Amino acid sequence: MIGFFLVIKESKKQGIDEEFFYDFIIFGLPGAIIGARLYYVIFNWSYYKYNLRAILNISQGGLAIHGAIIIGIVVLWILVKYYKISFWKVVDIITPSFILGQAIGRWGNFINQEAYGKIVSSDYINKFPDFIKQQMFIKGYYRQPTFLYESIWNILVFAILLFLRRRKFIKNGDIFALYLILYSAGRFFIEKMRTDSLLFEGIMVARLISLVMIFIGITIIFINHRQEN
Repeated sequence: MIGFFLVIKESKKQGIDEEFFYDFIIFGLPGAIIGARLYYVIFNWSYYKYNLRAILNISQGGLAIHGAIIIGIVVLWILVKYYKISFWKVVDIITPSFILGQAIGRWGNFINQEAYGKIVSSDYINKFPDFIKQQMFIKGYYRQPTFLYESIWNILVFAILLFLRRRKFIKNGDIFALYLILYSAGRFFIEKMRTDSLLFEGIMVARLISLVMIFIGITIIFINHRQEN
């Protein structure tokens, strides 16, 4: 809701009909949830193929942000074609709010005691506030609060994107590209600390996708600054 408020505020400055973003929420939010679930199920098919009913049971966890991003972009692309507006312009408006939503969402992982990291010592966890220390005591051990690392990183990326959005050298698509690069760089390193990573042939899928997203982001910026929008 905070992110959506910021989107509407920015859309008025950019002269884009706010109805577009209401439609994006109506179609994009459920689409993102479905995408996040499908992404998780695909990379855990060895379990779900024998438990098809469990696919619908998202209350037990199993949503992956990369699936949400993919479907969100697809929905956005369809809507900009319908409204006949610039994809790059609207995705730049949405992106800072999206990373802010990710930062807030990581505290859901904290509440659910998920997306945590490897075992750490008492001396290490004592550096954190007591409420984090207590919640990170899982299965008899203290764990890396990786949710916190990513939340802080995402807030920092949010601040960077807001700061750069008004710079004269920024072109349409640059903010989205920077999101891909910065978020993925943080996720690449944080993912290594986690214990619940999706794996494909022994490779952490999130790290692999992060590298792909970084490459895409760099490519967008390179193309953007080789030619006029």
